[in-house]
Parts: sequence; structure tokens; C-alpha cells
Amino acid sequence: MKEDNMKRLLILEDGTIFEGTAFGADIDVTGEVVFSTGMTGYQESITDQSYNGQILTFTYPLVGNYGINRDDYESIVPTCKGVIVREHARLASNWRNQLSLDEFLQRKNIPGISGIDTRALTRIIRKHGTMKATLVNPGDELKHIKDQLRATVLPTNQVAQVSTKTAYPSPGTGRSIVVVDFGLKHSILRELSKRECNLTIVPHTITAEEIIDMNPDGVMLTNGPGNPTDVPQALDMIRGIQDKFPIFGICLGHQLFAMANGATTSKMKFGHRGFNHAVREIATGRVDFTSQNHGFAVDSDSIDKTDLMVTHIEINDLSVEGVRHKYLPAFSVQFHPDAAPGPHDADYLFDEFMEMIDANKNEKGDF
Repeated sequence: MKEDNMKRLLILEDGTIFEGTAFGADIDVTGEVVFSTGMTGYQESITDQSYNGQILTFTYPLVGNYGINRDDYESIVPTCKGVIVREHARLASNWRNQLSLDEFLQRKNIPGISGIDTRALTRIIRKHGTMKATLVNPGDELKHIKDQLRATVLPTNQVAQVSTKTAYPSPGTGRSIVVVDFGLKHSILRELSKRECNLTIVPHTITAEEIIDMNPDGVMLTNGPGNPTDVPQALDMIRGIQDKFPIFGICLGHQLFAMANGATTSKMKFGHRGFNHAVREIATGRVDFTSQNHGFAVDSDSIDKTDLMVTHIEINDLSVEGVRHKYLPAFSVQFHPDAAPGPHDADYLFDEFMEMIDANKNEKGDF
């Protein structure tokens, strides 16, 4: 058990050092430092596999005040590298609370640091972009730590780290859906289960032929971590099934769907992470507040030469937030319509996916 008020250092790749108080696991870690603007939902964020390998900064000043509960996990084994907060609530008060944030991070072997100026840290990330960082306990020679940090090469196999290794079912009585797991959030499964779907969750390495043999009513491409160009085998799989089954892609699944149809992606300066991102649907002008967590985006100027059309844009930076195939029953969105945590403005997209499946079955005479 670590001592109270034990110091911990956050060292950025550019040499900036923040000194704070340690909580969570007592280990040193290195990862990409990012920030989330959500005011709540820290449990869902920490357990979101899209944060694999990243040190997660919460911009909201108080984190941990309602503890950890059994209902809000987005994965059982979180793989973010560390947690940064302004103030870590030592006392958790909520009727669902089972253990404190500190106890949770200790059990999951994730270090945390509190008592630093997260506003200043966020300004650095916004100005210079996401960068490598390390959480260490004081004691080692700082020059050695900085040199080691700069020399560290971050892994590029994040999807392989978090995707299921074997297929498994989530039985239902309705439409049959294959869910390709690139690092899925449990809330996606919850939304599909609410609609009584019969789910089969499969590894990211599944081939088009294997999906065709399963003959589903539709295919879901889930969220996940990292750079979509690091998952090239998924593009052949998507191209092999998109003229056979309706497809719905979310976040990384959206990027892969766009790339499979000829679009390109690029790394954003600091990404979109939070639950207050306004997105406009182009056809109707409808504006939804959405939950987002991504560091890459589809290049808007690459869509013109494809069979895709842009359906949604982010209001602030005009980045691509949704696309639809012009001729096939397939679409994708960059944001999280499952929204856990976050607003549920866009959960109607799951209903649109169900309607697309039914229309496709009716067209093929499967009813």
C-alpha cells in the first residue's frame, strides 16, 4: 500500500514536468497523453478500449466522487496507461458505489496522478498536439527519464491487444448481427441487445469468407484504438462483404469502412474526446450532441472520388462525422451513438440500421 501524499511526476515529450500526488497503481508507465472534456463518465472512459496505450487527462476538475459501480464498465480489463486529474475525490458517495476510483485503479494496475494544473496541460496538448508522456515516481535522474521517453516507440498493434481472440455469442431472438470487435464498447452490445438482436462477436482478423459462411442479417464494425492504417486486413474483409450484407460502422469502424471504399484518413492534432461534440446531419440540418473518442479522421477531400457521400459533419471544425454508400446498404459514423457516457441524441441510428436490415431482407425476399 502506498503512502498518502506520495509524489508522482508527469513528464511530457517536450520536456515539461508536472509534479502531483500519486494514486492508483504504483508503477511507471509511458503512453500518448490525451484529454477528455466530459464532465462525468470517468468509469466508462477509463474502461473504453479506444484509450488503449494512452494516458487519459480529465479536464473536469473533480473526478472519482461517485466511485465505481458494476453497471458502467465498457470493458472488463481496461488498457489505458494512466489517469490524470486535478482533484481526486477520496470519498465516493453514490447508491451504486462499490469501490473508490483509487481502489479500482490499483486493482487494474493503472497509475494516477492528481493535484496538477490540468488546464495548463490541456493548453499544451491543444497547442502542440498529443505527445508521448511518462508517469514516474521521483528518484530517477530526470535527464535519463527524458531521453528514455524520447526514444520510446509506442506500439501500433493496439487493436490486436484489445480485440477478442475467439468468437462468442450474445444470444437474442431477432436479427442476426455479426459484430467485428476492433475494441468494442459494451454499450454497443447493449443497444443491439435492446433491439433483441442475436449477436456473434468475432475477432478483428475475421475474413470476408468466414462472415459470408455465417450468413448474418447485418454486420457491425465497432470502435477501437489507434491508427486505422495499422489494420489493413480489415479493408479486404469489408470490401468482400459490403455488397452482401448491410453494414454499420462506428468510430474506428467508420474510418475502416471509408478507407475500404477509397477514402483516406489522417491524424488530428489533439482529436475529439468528450461528450459535448455538436454534429450536424447534412440532409435534415438536425444537430445532435455526441460522445466521441478518436484521434484520427476521414479526410473530407478524399470522399469525392469514392462511392461514398458525407452525411454528418462536426460543427466546430467541419470534420467528417458520417458517410453512407451511394449504392449499397452501408453507413458509418465517427461519433458514438451508443453514448456511454454522454447524450443519447443519436441512438436512433441503431434503429436506422435495423430498418436497413429489414429493407434489405425484404428486397431479397428473405421474409
